[in-house]
Amino acid sequence: MSVGEPLQVIEPPAFRRDVRVHAWICVKALSDAGDALWSIALAWTAVQIAPPAIAGLVVAAGTVPRALVLLLGGVVADRSDPRRVMLLVTVLRITVLLGVTAWVLATPPSVPVLLLAAVAFGLCDAFYEPSAGTIARQLVRTSDLPAYGAIAQTATRLGTMAGAAAGGVLVAMAGLGGSAAANALTFALVASFIAVWLRPRFRLARAPRDSALRGIAQGFSHLRGNPHTRTLVIALSGLNLAVGPAVGIGIALRAHEQGWGAQSVGLLEALLGLGAALGAVAVAKWRPRHEARGGFWALMAQGACIVCMGIGPLWSTAVAAFVIGCTAGFASVLLSATFSATVDTAFLGRMGSLTRLGDDCLMPLAMACFGALATATRLWVPFALFGAAMMALMILPLRAPVFRTMTLRTDAYVNSAGAADPDRIAPAARIESSA
Repeated sequence: MSVGEPLQVIEPPAFRRDVRVHAWICVKALSDAGDALWSIALAWTAVQIAPPAIAGLVVAAGTVPRALVLLLGGVVADRSDPRRVMLLVTVLRITVLLGVTAWVLATPPSVPVLLLAAVAFGLCDAFYEPSAGTIARQLVRTSDLPAYGAIAQTATRLGTMAGAAAGGVLVAMAGLGGSAAANALTFALVASFIAVWLRPRFRLARAPRDSALRGIAQGFSHLRGNPHTRTLVIALSGLNLAVGPAVGIGIALRAHEQGWGAQSVGLLEALLGLGAALGAVAVAKWRPRHEARGGFWALMAQGACIVCMGIGPLWSTAVAAFVIGCTAGFASVLLSATFSATVDTAFLGRMGSLTRLGDDCLMPLAMACFGALATATRLWVPFALFGAAMMALMILPLRAPVFRTMTLRTDAYVNSAGAADPDRIAPAARIESSA
């Protein structure tokens, strides 16, 4: 049986009528709401019982172990059954949360307990996320990946927003223990769904079992020998490195410098979130014929808007923030679908780990560089440099013929005579075969 061939005789239903996939998206969104709720509770509890420096350490404690183990998680995802890995890790998360609940019921929360919980969640993420990143390829047809990504990302954003909104209320009423129990309940629903209803429909190629270090080395060798995959990994890894600092600290710096007030920061952040949600939904309604090209051009426009966000009055900054959100949601759906559809499935977990590793390892450095430039020069300078860097990064994939002509649409693989058209199929297939 070849990669992508159905595991069952009956083909999956059309995406718009695929109840199993829609239910999975809803369950995942509920879990994201629980995660946001837990994050608020963890941060709030940390600032209540510890000095600011220690509280910051608690909140960031999961990042370092996640970065250290993420590549190993990618190896596991490429060798094992991703569904079983997800189920096992979800059960471990429930165990951690129930342990925190029991502990804080017996004794007041302490910094060691918060640190242990944050580290445990970071380790769980390192194994869960690479496996979860392969699920879309196992559930829906290649041509449905953009629609799946659009709906899933929108649901995730809405779930996160709802969880964050409820988090402050719940931690005030029920404390850390109540928040941990609520998140454990959401994970219990996820575990039940994975165990009973989440069944893969398409086979993925599996990597040979070898030592973990050799598996990681093979991932880098694969990246070195496949230029198109390498371009996608670099592009997806760098998505947030230019825009993250601009919106993470740049918005607050601009509001402070211009005297716009704290309410403007909330407004601009809300416009970013709204734009991202609309951009993701737009893919389901107005999907470009050449997905990769559309995604990279959207990021080119995003780079220009990053530059614009560093200059002008509040209204123009608000417009730039909204457009940045739209392009981020639009491009991330299209490029994630292209990534899932074209990367060799025997390396999909490891390549996904590398894209996530960029955020964990390089984002703190990018934030520090933005802040240093803002301190040493005029505030518009880091906006201009980071936006220009984003546009320069997009030149490479936009010059590649394979990304200009690639399409994930099934109807594009057939010519006017009703036969397979190799000129349309070849660009996407070359990435797969060369892997």
